[in-house]
Amino acid sequence: MPRKTTPSFVVTLPLRSTPAHERSLAIGVNAARQIYNAVLCEGLRRLDLMRQGKAYASARKMPKGAPLSKERKTRSAEFRRLRESFNLTPHALQKFAQACRDRCWIGDHLPGHACQTAATRAFKAIEAHAFGIRGRPRFRRCDQYNSLEGKEAKSTIIWRDGVVRVAAMVIAAELDPGNAWQVEALKAPTKYSRLIRREVFGKHRWYVQLVQEGVTPLTRETKRGVVGLDIGPGNIAAVGHGEAIFERFCETVVEPWMESRRIQRAMDRSRRATNPECFDEKGRWKKGAKARNRSKRYQALAAKGRDRDRRLAAERRRAHGEMANRILGQGTTVKTEKLSYKAWQRRFGRSSKVRGAGMFVGILRNKLKVAGDQLIEFATRTTCLSQFDHTDGTLTKKPLRQRYHQFPDGSRVQRDLYSAYLASFVWESRLDVKQAAQAWTGAEVLLRAAADGFEPASGRGFALPHVTLGVGAGRSKRCFQKVREAGDGVTATTLVSAKASESGAIVEYRDGS
Repeated sequence: MPRKTTPSFVVTLPLRSTPAHERSLAIGVNAARQIYNAVLCEGLRRLDLMRQGKAYASARKMPKGAPLSKERKTRSAEFRRLRESFNLTPHALQKFAQACRDRCWIGDHLPGHACQTAATRAFKAIEAHAFGIRGRPRFRRCDQYNSLEGKEAKSTIIWRDGVVRVAAMVIAAELDPGNAWQVEALKAPTKYSRLIRREVFGKHRWYVQLVQEGVTPLTRETKRGVVGLDIGPGNIAAVGHGEAIFERFCETVVEPWMESRRIQRAMDRSRRATNPECFDEKGRWKKGAKARNRSKRYQALAAKGRDRDRRLAAERRRAHGEMANRILGQGTTVKTEKLSYKAWQRRFGRSSKVRGAGMFVGILRNKLKVAGDQLIEFATRTTCLSQFDHTDGTLTKKPLRQRYHQFPDGSRVQRDLYSAYLASFVWESRLDVKQAAQAWTGAEVLLRAAADGFEPASGRGFALPHVTLGVGAGRSKRCFQKVREAGDGVTATTLVSAKASESGAIVEYRDGS
């Protein structure tokens, strides 16, 4: 039965599993991993055979054409025919997986639907490789495959009355009656369920993920309005109707770089001691060598590093969700520049790793979709918000170290806040200077109040309390100090389009209402 295409959200609950339950579930997950690897091997073999044929080369030479054109449809139909002729389809690979399951011990530990979902997972990896989206997929080791998924709510993994039924096992979940969101989310019908294994403080914990039908319950207040957003490698600024935020991005996520370095150096010493054949007389790695011996000390250090990364990732996701909720409290139409967050990794490597700006934008986009609105991203080339001055219409390039925008009359405003303010007046990659100038009288005080107490120098320091160094993923000791927010009024404006100036910025001066 095909899955429904209706909206869905996920509820994750910890399980009260016994050692016997965990042993049986681990065997089932390992069986699913074996099926995944077998299907992946067979699928890649069929893909390579298809690519070696003359028919595939002829299909690649066919004209692509425009989207939805007759040429594009003809070319797609030819590739579809080739995939079907080589049995490179989800249904064919599921039949192969079922045959593998029925011929060995896996059939006693892996239900049929879980076998099919493992095969589908392998097919999606092959498909992404075939279309050039990702590289060639690799086989999974025991510690790289940690889930078991069903296809529907009434088979394989059954959720009912607060317990999970898998095969002959009945495992209770840990519910929180005081959590209003959880109580409301569990009232929605369940599409299907999956079991997840996670390593927490060196031990395996099991969770159930319920894929619920519908949209996630909203437990926060949202406002209808426009919010301008400016995201930087270290700071984030948001300006909405009567409210502005300027603070350090993901401040509670502190990467312990010194501790990470010590762990990695200790792991390297252990690897060199247990695998001397992999290094030459000068201590250099031999090309093609594989360090197969892992001492208990090495494994303990690796587990410590994984647990640190897990806690940092959890705190990062929590901080992103909290910031997204605060932005939705200002308005549900968010406008920001379209940036390449992957390119930031080359220039701001450490900062990008800690903050995860791309993940934040994805979380914000999903929350806006649930709220019934959208994230509007516009081109930087046609707006040049960090260079533009709305008072005289000039463009002035600024180095990254210059964090304040200077106006002709000598006054100045924080650069990121000013860009976020101008972003709220952009429509279809065009800046409406007329409306931005009209609203500036009330917004100027608002932006100055939001930036009050911050250092003008790049990366120097902030009035906000910093998290103490250590394990990381901690919170500030000065929890009583609130984040600086300004609440002065800003004139509400309508959004209008705009025209191009000489340096590529598109602006427009209109007498419009």
